[in-house]
Amino acid sequence: MKVGIDFGTTHTVAAVVDRGNYPVVSFDGLDTWPSIIAANEAGELRFGLDAAAVRHDPGWCALRSFKRLLNDAGPRSTVELAGRSYRLAELFAGFLAQLKSDLQHRSNIELPAGEPVEAAISVPANASSAQRFMTLDAFTQAGFEVAALLNEPSAAGFEYAHRYRSTITAKREYVLIYDLGGGTFDASLLKMTGRLNEVVFSEGIQRLGGDDFDEAILKLVRNGTGLRKLPAGTRDLLLEECAVRKEAVGPNTRRFLVDLAAVGKEPFSCPIDDVYAACVPLVDKTINALSGVLHGDVDWSDIAGIYVVGGAGSFPLVARTLRTTFDEKRVKRSLHPFAATAIGLAVFLDREAGFVLSERLSRHFGVFREACAGEDVCFDPIVPKGSALPTAGQPPFVVTRTYRAAHNIGHFRFVECSRLRDGHPDGDVTPYEPVFFAFDPDLSDDQDLPRRAVRRRDDGPDVEERYVITSGGAVEVTLTTRPDRLSRTFRLERHDLASA
Repeated sequence: MKVGIDFGTTHTVAAVVDRGNYPVVSFDGLDTWPSIIAANEAGELRFGLDAAAVRHDPGWCALRSFKRLLNDAGPRSTVELAGRSYRLAELFAGFLAQLKSDLQHRSNIELPAGEPVEAAISVPANASSAQRFMTLDAFTQAGFEVAALLNEPSAAGFEYAHRYRSTITAKREYVLIYDLGGGTFDASLLKMTGRLNEVVFSEGIQRLGGDDFDEAILKLVRNGTGLRKLPAGTRDLLLEECAVRKEAVGPNTRRFLVDLAAVGKEPFSCPIDDVYAACVPLVDKTINALSGVLHGDVDWSDIAGIYVVGGAGSFPLVARTLRTTFDEKRVKRSLHPFAATAIGLAVFLDREAGFVLSERLSRHFGVFREACAGEDVCFDPIVPKGSALPTAGQPPFVVTRTYRAAHNIGHFRFVECSRLRDGHPDGDVTPYEPVFFAFDPDLSDDQDLPRRAVRRRDDGPDVEERYVITSGGAVEVTLTTRPDRLSRTFRLERHDLASA
């Protein structure tokens, strides 16, 4: 079984490869699987459909939109649920294990017991290596055979290529992907030539999606009704009501109505334009990011279309703003905006379809190093943002550096960032777990290097740093000393600030 899985902030969607078709999987009659985890005081955990069923029950605590937590998570990051502490990575793996079980037992596809599930999965375009590794690890631990890890807008580009390849011409061979999901916004510029989809440039906003629209609408409702203070449970119910009403808004909606029975008040009603006004600043941020993706030799005359995907992209204000800002005729919304990424992942998995992706690194990657004999620190950018990544099946992208060690222990502080300013990491900076490596052969078996004193030395060995970047954008580093050939490979993980 080949399946594309889009793990989303509010819902998870799966699409299967079926003889040139890519149907969306239905779970108990629903086309989405809730991205919810629930726990009770006894330590019982429920995931997905089972978690959604008890999310309002007394004694159960629900964790929604936990995908957003991955932005700042480390390997030891924990969350509190019903008075207990849980490792986020373990919850994520349990969530996906339940998804795999429900694919077999509660979906409309035939998945015999024991049949391997080959999956293409996705992450936001601006996701760090740590988030990519955490996502890959969770799927692997849950029993999926992960065949590919793609950026979400890149995956949606395959759905566009599958449906609208005829819109691509020699004069207009570029497509802008506008991907507004429940928690993140991504924009990518893709060049489509034959069966090759080449990512030219990507930008992302880590915390901007349907959840933020819901909060803006809730604020509007509370200001309009004087509901200043609400118990947490009541607030959650009202927020969910706002989300349901938002998703029901159509192009011809004139008034917005919210049921306030949960707080003992009459329904709230306002012109739909008031709701739009509350959400305009959020949409404007996405338009600015989208405009920033157009650069270099590509201009609007080269664009075949703007493709709108993601569940929050269905909000009418989005299409209205895009059509006002850009050419109305070239704004297309996916027929299945909530499932476009999952369908695109399935298309990518279908070898008969023959599509190929040429991806690029969406963030700068580098390391802080000593300068001026230890008097200063500089940032060494190892792999710049926009670097082309290998296509599936090709050898990985490798960067090698050599130098003479000046210390007995190497202490590497790797980071990723969304931009550089005057050569320094700026914007969204992601620190990683420090890497310690013994340059002194007498310390090669020491399991407690972080506690050892770092001393300068003049007779250090030659060191080789070898960085391997995969087609999915993940990074590994292998450190080797010469001539004694001590060597270790490290998989980079996010620095866990909560446990520092």
